[in-house]
Amino acid sequence: MLVAKNLRKVYSTGQRQVEAVRGISLEVSARKFLALIGRSGSGKSTLLSMIGGLSRPSQGTVLFNGIDIWAISDDARAEFRNRSIGFVFQFSGLLPTLRAIDNVALPALLGQTHGLSAAYAKAEECLSRVGLGNRLDAYPSELSGGQQRRVALARALVNAPPLLLADEPTGDLDEETEAEIMALFLDLNRKEGVALVMVTHNVAVAHQAHQVIRIKDGSIT
Repeated sequence: MLVAKNLRKVYSTGQRQVEAVRGISLEVSARKFLALIGRSGSGKSTLLSMIGGLSRPSQGTVLFNGIDIWAISDDARAEFRNRSIGFVFQFSGLLPTLRAIDNVALPALLGQTHGLSAAYAKAEECLSRVGLGNRLDAYPSELSGGQQRRVALARALVNAPPLLLADEPTGDLDEETEAEIMALFLDLNRKEGVALVMVTHNVAVAHQAHQVIRIKDGSIT
């Protein structure tokens, strides 16, 4: 599904250059769960943002079903992200003035993948899938941290992407809530065939993946 080749990311800080990712190559197969582990600052999140089409590599290519996502236009890449990849981050990033169902419907409306009524029907379906069918009208401030993460996951699923990218999605949650959120991710991967790439510090979480890649100082170890 996804092939990354020789990815490098170099940041310039004044007269100094910092190489955050150093020539990493990897493959993500359909229906598989790949975990990226390593210490903070090792380059995991930078790598995830490059393969997700969010941050341009300094060098290298990212092929998604044979298409080089960094060789297409910005508009085409934005459409690709909207339709093909779901993103879940450590902080939910929900819009505070919108209800849960509005937050989830938004990607479908912006990407014009659904009409208004269809987008809201899909959003309700996705919220029900993550156990929040009874909180459609709740605002983010009315939800717990775990519930907010569930809304973020529902939002990532609304356009039915074949690939989910998750950056420490359970990092700030208590143990019980973390287990509940991970169970949702695993069900999506194992029962519904959604491919998953997850950045995590949690070795126990990583052990549930089909493949684990350890990153240190921007390189695979």
